[in-house]
Amino acid sequence: MLTYRQALEAIFQRADYERGDRPPYPERVWRLARVEELLGQIGNPHRAYPSVHIAGTKGKGSTTAMIESILRAAGYRTGMYTSPHLHTFRERIQMEGAPISEEEVSAHMEELIPILKERPEVTVFEIITALAMKAFRARGVEWGVFEVGMGGRLDATNVLLPEVAVITSISLDHVNVLGHTLDAIAREKAGIIKEGRPVVSAPQRPEALEVIERTAAERNAPLTLVGRDWHWRYEGTDGARQWLTIWREGSEASPEYPHVELPLLGAHQLENACNAVAAIEILREKGASISREAVRQGLREVRWPGRLEVLGRTPLVVLDGAHNGYSMHCLLEAVEAYLPHRRLLVVFGAGVTHNPAELLAEIGPRAAGLFITRSRHPKAAPIETLAAIAQDMGRLAGTVEPVSAALEAACAAAQAEDMVLVTGSLFVVAEAREAWAITHGWPPLPSDPPGVY
Repeated sequence: MLTYRQALEAIFQRADYERGDRPPYPERVWRLARVEELLGQIGNPHRAYPSVHIAGTKGKGSTTAMIESILRAAGYRTGMYTSPHLHTFRERIQMEGAPISEEEVSAHMEELIPILKERPEVTVFEIITALAMKAFRARGVEWGVFEVGMGGRLDATNVLLPEVAVITSISLDHVNVLGHTLDAIAREKAGIIKEGRPVVSAPQRPEALEVIERTAAERNAPLTLVGRDWHWRYEGTDGARQWLTIWREGSEASPEYPHVELPLLGAHQLENACNAVAAIEILREKGASISREAVRQGLREVRWPGRLEVLGRTPLVVLDGAHNGYSMHCLLEAVEAYLPHRRLLVVFGAGVTHNPAELLAEIGPRAAGLFITRSRHPKAAPIETLAAIAQDMGRLAGTVEPVSAALEAACAAAQAEDMVLVTGSLFVVAEAREAWAITHGWPPLPSDPPGVY
């Protein structure tokens, strides 16, 4: 049988539009028929279980994790597909709350390789999507919860016919691929809406909402809008978790979900939780056995590491892979509101597909100190490039490699009441988590063989 390394090499030797320079969105490059043909050769595993499909710019990963956690709390065998990963490829394909095993990756890839040899155009993300769908069927998954990789309309996951589609907050991202206007990007996200299938949307800016409403109407898809049909209210935080109340329009006096505990911080996570609950309520109405206590338990137990994750308290050490301007803005608002501190010291690194000037423009006015670094990933932006952008903005920045050294330098410069924030790229966040785990005696974090992607 293939080794785990060989299985990963067989995946990542293909065209990888997720990690490299992404071409615009012509059908010849992003072709759903190619995915459908591949899945057809392995017996259409995605049709073996009902699914939930989540698209959006901000919050789609968190919302995916919340929905999966609720379904698992209700007693279902779940499969969750997300991207990218923090520490190991196996995090992308989780079943019953745990990453797929190395042995399963190897076994499924061994079966896929003969088919893939006949299909040289199949991309990395398409292979991983097929692998996840196949693994879910083999494990007897009862619900599959799938996060869109990018966009929606032509994303490999859009072969699904979900019981409910969910669209989180939409903002400008991947503009060179999806389009340079909000309505163009919204059209791609709304591409996951299927004929006659319900869709839930977070509150949207008017131009994005108009696209979603029009698409849902054209496809006879009942639209539930958070902020109109479902509402939430913030109930407080202790700095490690927060509480909210969620209710259906007209039932604020006796809400369906009063004082729900959520271990994810930030006002945006309140919106995501309401979005997830609205989708779950649709599944309940369609006959899924999900008690309200399971909803509360699922939200209380959800885990989504590397996103506004607090590692230390004196000083505060916080990680979040905010990689576009809107995400960075939400992050900085959240740390101000939820985690009081005196000075903000930022460890920052970005990928070559990010817009570091946009990110640094958000960080600049708030940061008392800036430590620019670079992850070991081959697609990490050069440290000199980032430092030059900061200098052009009039910001003095130290340059420290590797990420572990940058984190150490920032922590050494911080006083007890300060905050050290590691951000800009999930790759940087992952390496900071790994360094923290080593220095603070955590159990070893999972990893993959070096050099496989």
